[in-house]
Amino acid sequence: MQTWEQFIANPNARLGVLGIADDENSSYQRGAAEAPPLIRAAFHSDSSNLWSENGTNLGADGLFADAGDIQPSPGRDTAVEIEAAITRLLDHGLRPLSLGGDHAVTFPIVKAMAARYPRLSILHFDAHPDLYDDFNGNRRSHACPFARIMEAGLAARLVQIGIRTMNGHQRQQADKFGVEMIEMRYWRDDLAFEFDTPLYLSFDMDCLDPAYAPGISHWEPGGFSTRQALGVIQGLRAPIVGADIVEFNPRVEARLTAMTAAKLFKEIAAKMLETSQPTPVTEGKIR
Repeated sequence: MQTWEQFIANPNARLGVLGIADDENSSYQRGAAEAPPLIRAAFHSDSSNLWSENGTNLGADGLFADAGDIQPSPGRDTAVEIEAAITRLLDHGLRPLSLGGDHAVTFPIVKAMAARYPRLSILHFDAHPDLYDDFNGNRRSHACPFARIMEAGLAARLVQIGIRTMNGHQRQQADKFGVEMIEMRYWRDDLAFEFDTPLYLSFDMDCLDPAYAPGISHWEPGGFSTRQALGVIQGLRAPIVGADIVEFNPRVEARLTAMTAAKLFKEIAAKMLETSQPTPVTEGKIR
């Protein structure tokens, strides 16, 4: 990946990578702030190659502009810095692909995205709906970003998949905000997703069963296999304008989960770059 300085000198990149080393709003375990450099390292690891499954060479010179990592510091509002960094990527014609960090980082990212794309849709992969009005008194908690997004009117449509931790409060929140949710107990592998507005993809690593990604803070058995999640991404019919991968916690487990996150990074990036339309979906379509 070319650095931000290299991109400014030679602005040919199409995707902007931003690491967000922030887990200040994690409710259970810290460690997700350490993930961004490990995902980058796994992406470039010699154990694999830089080609995606659809035949995209992600190692092509200048494809990515890497804006480095945002590091929280005393006296500065990290959320404001995240929003400004995403805005800068958008201003340079880049589609942001962010590496968290905990899921709280998605709210300021989406604030910047929605300012550019007023009819933004979101596809959210997660074990948790993250719709709490507040969690333990913290309205910025990683358990709350989608409540903040929806109450601010930042998304025209929110579709959540992989969910398997619903409670009464979050069901009320989902009804209040008109969330389209497919709980994991109702999942079918023939489901596919189509969006006719710009799409933001938010991928929480704990949407996967912990057997496939043990390096997460909240183990919730019964989730997606890696192949099921990749199938959803690869089958998307949507103009993807931005994405994030969050909640990888290397303090719990690093090596396997880093490679899984890098694989997801690779396939999400390839889908964002894809220009041809996928084969039309005829069964299990969620429009």
